[in-house]
Amino acid sequence: MAQFGLTDHETALLRRMTPPWRIQERLDAMDYDPDGEGCRSPRRVLRERRVQCMDGALFAAAALRVQGHRPLLLDLEAVQDVDHVVAVFRVRHRWGAIARSNYSGLRYREPLYRSLRDLAVSYFESYFNLRREKTLRRYSAAVDLSRFDGRGWMTAEEDLWDIPDYLANVRHFPLVTSAQVRALATVDRRMFAAGLVGRESGSGR
Repeated sequence: MAQFGLTDHETALLRRMTPPWRIQERLDAMDYDPDGEGCRSPRRVLRERRVQCMDGALFAAAALRVQGHRPLLLDLEAVQDVDHVVAVFRVRHRWGAIARSNYSGLRYREPLYRSLRDLAVSYFESYFNLRREKTLRRYSAAVDLSRFDGRGWMTAEEDLWDIPDYLANVRHFPLVTSAQVRALATVDRRMFAAGLVGRESGSGR
């Protein structure tokens, strides 16, 4: 089986994180980088055990890849807020997602969703800023990270900021209309508090 430049040990570690919720468990056990000081390759994540949203998604996509999935990322675009990136996968024709976030509701999704739009909508109520505003507006086409294989994205020692730059510029699709946005409620205080459980200070999503 292809190792994509990873060592036997690195490949074995990633392959053992199955089913996909075990990848989420591994991400949640790592230190969170709320200020986004690095955009680490999966190799660096294994070594440093520190992630933010973007390199958490890269790590999840790499683990999924060595397990036989395509390495796919989805960008969730917000207003008055920062974007969030998730690794997406399919099981029995249903989509699921893995993500590391500073907000408790923006992480794992079971593979239950018929479309990427349905998957993106599942994040809507939990996607809010500190003013209790619901901020998610659009989602991207799925990006296959194999396009960055020449970049060595799975093993690079330098930061990979060119990948989120690329994600920000791919085609995005609206989740809500202008009329729906005008009618949005403020986030309930209990849901707001629940979403902030474990949150670390900083600007990261």
